Amino acid sequence: MRLVHLDLKGAAPRVSYLEKVFPLLSQLGANGILVEYEDMFPFKGELEILKSPYAYSEEDIERIQELAELHKLEVVPLVQTFGHVEFILKHEKYQHLREVERFPNSFNPHVPDTLALLKSILSQVIDKHRHSTWIHIGADEVFNLGEGMDSKNWLSHNRGDMGTMYLKHIKEVLDFITTQYRGLRALMWDDMLRKISVGALRGERVGTECSDLAPPELPPQKPPELAEGDASPATAGPTALPGHRPHWLAEVRGGGTPTLPGACAAPLAAVQEAMAWLVPRCRYDHYSVLCELLPVSIPSLAICLQTLVNGGFTEETKRKVLDVLGFQSMQLEQSTCEGRGAFPGAEVYHMVEQVNGHLKESILKALEEESAIKGWFSPYHRKRLFGNPRNMESFGSKVLKLHEDWESFVRDLRTHLERIYFPDTVEEWMEENINPYLDQLRDLVRDYR
Repeated sequence: MRLVHLDLKGAAPRVSYLEKVFPLLSQLGANGILVEYEDMFPFKGELEILKSPYAYSEEDIERIQELAELHKLEVVPLVQTFGHVEFILKHEKYQHLREVERFPNSFNPHVPDTLALLKSILSQVIDKHRHSTWIHIGADEVFNLGEGMDSKNWLSHNRGDMGTMYLKHIKEVLDFITTQYRGLRALMWDDMLRKISVGALRGERVGTECSDLAPPELPPQKPPELAEGDASPATAGPTALPGHRPHWLAEVRGGGTPTLPGACAAPLAAVQEAMAWLVPRCRYDHYSVLCELLPVSIPSLAICLQTLVNGGFTEETKRKVLDVLGFQSMQLEQSTCEGRGAFPGAEVYHMVEQVNGHLKESILKALEEESAIKGWFSPYHRKRLFGNPRNMESFGSKVLKLHEDWESFVRDLRTHLERIYFPDTVEEWMEENINPYLDQLRDLVRDYR
C-alpha cells in the first residue's frame, strides 16, 4: 500500500479539485488515500457541533469514494481516538473529557463518556465508508497523558504503568471495531507504542488487532526497548508490534511558515518494504497556522511517490516526475522546479512562488530603501499630514505602480485559490502570507493620497 494522507485539519480542498488530483496520484504510483477528515466530516445528530461550516456533505463523501475507486485508490478513513482531538475537546460540551482540564489535545481514558463518544464518531465515519477494509485510529502524540487526576489515581494503583494504561484504552477502541465491524482492519501510529515495554504489548495482545505506521523522524533501526525482547525477524526493525513488518515512510510537509513552493525534496526514511505513507500536511494541529498548500506540495509528493515505486531517486524517476508534472528541470539541492507545470493547481504553485520570493522583498525595499520616504514621509509626517509635495512626488509614481501591480496579482491569486479551497482557507492564507506585507504598502499609499 502506498497511501497519500489527506490531512484535512486545514486547507481542505473542494471535491472538484480532488477530481483532478486523484488521477495524478494514481499516475504517480499511489494506490490509496488516508483521509483524516476531522471537522470536515458531515457529522449528524449529537455530533453535529463538530462540523466545520464548510464540512463536506454526505454526497461529497460518496463522491470522494467514487473518485478513489475510479482511479484504483483504496480509501482508509482516519479517526483520532486519543490525542490530536482538539477539534472535539475545544467545545464546551466535551471539555469534561479532557485529560488535563485546560488542554484540549487529549482524551481522559478513564471517563466512560470518552469511549461512548468515540463509538459514536467511529460509527458515523465507518458507516459512510462501507467499502473500506481499513480504519486508522490515530492514537499518536497523546500529550499530557498521565497528568490528569483520574490518570494519577489509576497509576498509583497500577505500579505507575503508563504503557498499560495507554494500551487499555486502545484495546477498548479496537474491541469495539472488531466486534461491530468484522473484517475491518485497524491501523495506528506507533510513536506511543515505542515507549512501552515488549512485555506490556504482549500482555495486551494489541499486535493481534492492528498494524502500525511509524513516524518518519525515527531511524531505520531496532528501538532500544526491543533489545530486552526477542530479536527475531518478527520483532526486529522499527515496529514494536509483534508479527508485523516495518514500513517505507515519507512525509511531505511545510513548517509553521510557508516553505518555498519549489521544495521538491522531502525527507525519506527507508525502512524495508510494506506500506508507504506520504502526507502533504495542512496543519500540525487544529490550532496551528496552515502549512503549505496542496498544489504547492505536489512536486514533493510526486518525487516521494515515484521514489517509493522505483526503489530510489533514479534518473528514470526524475524523468517520469518531470513528464507528469510538465516541468523542464528540477534542482533538489536548491528546492526548485523550472517550467510552466501542467498539473492541477500549477497556477497556484507559481503564484505562491512569487509571493514567497518577491512580495516581502519588494515592499520592504520600497519602504526602507527609498530615501525620500525615510526622509520626507516618515511615520511622524504621515501622522501629522505634513509633507513637501516635491519630495513626495519623487517616490509617488513608483509606489503607486508597485501597489497596483501587487493588488492585481493578489486578485488573480485569490480567484485561483477560490477554485480549490473554501472561503475560510483563502482568508486565512491571505492573512498569514499576504496581508502582513501588503497592508504596509496599502497604508503608505492611503496616506500618500
